[in-house]
Amino acid sequence: MTTIRLPTARPPGTVLGTAPDTGESADAYRAAGGYGTDTTPGELLAHLTDSGLRGRGGAGFPAAVKLRSVRDHGGQGDHGAPGGRGAPGGPPVVVANGEEGEPGSAKDRWLLRARPHLVLDGLARAAAITGAARGFVYLSDPAAGESVRRALAEHPPPLPVEVVETGHTYVAGEETAVVRRIDGGPALPAAKPPRPFERGVGGAPTLVSNVETLARIALTAARPDLRTDIARGTLVTLSGGTAGPVLTEVPYGVPLRALAARHGVPDAAGALMGGLFGGLVDARALDLPLEPDALGAAGTALGCGAIRFLAPGSCPVTCAADAAAHLAAESARQCGVCVSGTSAVGDALYALAAGTAGPDTADRLDRWSRGLRGRGACGLLDAAAGLAGSLLRAFPGHVRSHLAAPCPLCAAAAPAEGTRRLTVAVPQVAGPPTAAAPVLPPVPRPARLPLPLPEPLPALKGTP
Repeated sequence: MTTIRLPTARPPGTVLGTAPDTGESADAYRAAGGYGTDTTPGELLAHLTDSGLRGRGGAGFPAAVKLRSVRDHGGQGDHGAPGGRGAPGGPPVVVANGEEGEPGSAKDRWLLRARPHLVLDGLARAAAITGAARGFVYLSDPAAGESVRRALAEHPPPLPVEVVETGHTYVAGEETAVVRRIDGGPALPAAKPPRPFERGVGGAPTLVSNVETLARIALTAARPDLRTDIARGTLVTLSGGTAGPVLTEVPYGVPLRALAARHGVPDAAGALMGGLFGGLVDARALDLPLEPDALGAAGTALGCGAIRFLAPGSCPVTCAADAAAHLAAESARQCGVCVSGTSAVGDALYALAAGTAGPDTADRLDRWSRGLRGRGACGLLDAAAGLAGSLLRAFPGHVRSHLAAPCPLCAAAAPAEGTRRLTVAVPQVAGPPTAAAPVLPPVPRPARLPLPLPEPLPALKGTP
């Protein structure tokens, strides 16, 4: 079971709030300063620019730049033929993206279950900044969907907001997959360009923003004096070792080693970073600060804030095999190079863990780690390539020993069943203490402008 750990010091402006194990009602949220009107959209955008708030969905893109891009593309086309790339599709659209595909992350589903008003407040403020006329909350967790619908009934937002549910997959939260699903298609990545901020839902410029990002936008509106602290705090999901998974909130700059010690793994052998996207790091990297730029410069990533520590005596090859098997199983199967590439990486790492790898396995993994990047329609293939490369860089001795003889630790860990070890549960959240409001039925979708037939994905090298 995943538990929630409140920071020792809890200043105002934290996403976890004061009662993270209980759903927050509209009355409680308003009493804490939510849904206020003191900060105008223009002032809020300036505060977000000043604070440097980054998106919390994984890429870490500056939130103010993304908001400004959607606002500036509102109603703009490329002055080409009707329906061409960038053709206007009406006022902008805002989407709260709560579909977290990383198996080691639980923050977004918890946030929608426990603090839906914080997310909806942020969504409304993003709509005011961009000029959006409608919004969506996109998720795959039924309990989160029920919580959001209850919150919409308690405090109807200033624009129509619809909850759209999808199946839980690794790629379903990718921004173009979000747009396709909301438009009635499959939750699969699409070719880019255009990107959603240019042409998204119904052809309109669309902001697809992670729910934690929106929560921090709402917190900034309520406490602009704390904007820097709000921007530099982040939710993290910690797992690994003998302790159960933990969801907590920490400031940027805390050393990874301090987080490992707090999680009960003070002598961790390394970590799997950013869910699966940040790859593996060794024990020396645990002296790095939890800060996006510092981690990026070291060849890893904070990503969605999911960190799995490697306990002393555990084998990083097992962890890599587990992660690669998960990625191979979650491929959208749209790009031939992704299907073949993720399967090849997964098979090679499984063979390494099982003691059946050939002498050229390390060379092949190295070649794939460099040659597969950027060749898929989404980041899944990049994650598989990065995982292979990170194992070779961080644990070369382990790779050599696995090529020389079977590993007893890997044999005991049964890598074929390992994907279950990477998954963490959402912390339990009780219902709001006040009487539950009636669940709001789905809002009928407004009519959309006609769109051209979807363009096929471009042929990629290695695609059948």
